[in-house]
Amino acid sequence: MFVKQKAFKLKNLFLSLKRLMKRLEMSLTEWLYGFALHFGYLGVFFISLIGALSILFPIPYTLVIYLLGGFLNPILVAVAGGVGSALGEISGYALGYYGRKLVSEERKRKMDYVTKIFRRYGSIVIFVFALTPLPDDLLFIPLGILKYPLLKIFIPALAGKFIMNLILAYSGKFSIGLVRELMGEEGWIGVLITGVLLILIIVIILRIDWEKVLEERFLRTESIKNDEA
Repeated sequence: MFVKQKAFKLKNLFLSLKRLMKRLEMSLTEWLYGFALHFGYLGVFFISLIGALSILFPIPYTLVIYLLGGFLNPILVAVAGGVGSALGEISGYALGYYGRKLVSEERKRKMDYVTKIFRRYGSIVIFVFALTPLPDDLLFIPLGILKYPLLKIFIPALAGKFIMNLILAYSGKFSIGLVRELMGEEGWIGVLITGVLLILIIVIILRIDWEKVLEERFLRTESIKNDEA
């Protein structure tokens, strides 16, 4: 009986928190929309910048982009939103970059091998993360830890964010239904999942001996080539 009562109370607490988060999100969306509408494209830029600056905690700026697409020029909305959100994503990179100081020199040396792997497909991966609802911080924070060149991150991120905002703005101009689900305003459960995944990725990057992994792979490749010869 005691266990059932505890479970019932926890369920009610969960539902109450969920309703509270929903109301706060709706109020925040209304305020963001009013701010951006008042200041126009400059407002779009700042809303997108603040939205992307928020690490883990979601700010529904993509919904504002969608709504403003019906009132402002969609291309200019996409430019302002794309630049703002791309600049905002640098916060995740900076967090990883300066947090790198806590990592030992030996671990840094081994992690640098990941950077060599990333150079092959890095731009494509960054572009896809920026274009889609995939949580950007899952990528940008580890890249900061790896000290990956910032310019090589910013350019594909800017391209991805511009196209994402362009799709949102034109959707707002020509469609009736919201595309919120498509563009992924996750809610607090999504925040929790994102946080757990981010921790796992950082732990994997720090703990795996990438130098050893690549050396073993290189030796296997050479062995296969010799056998074929």
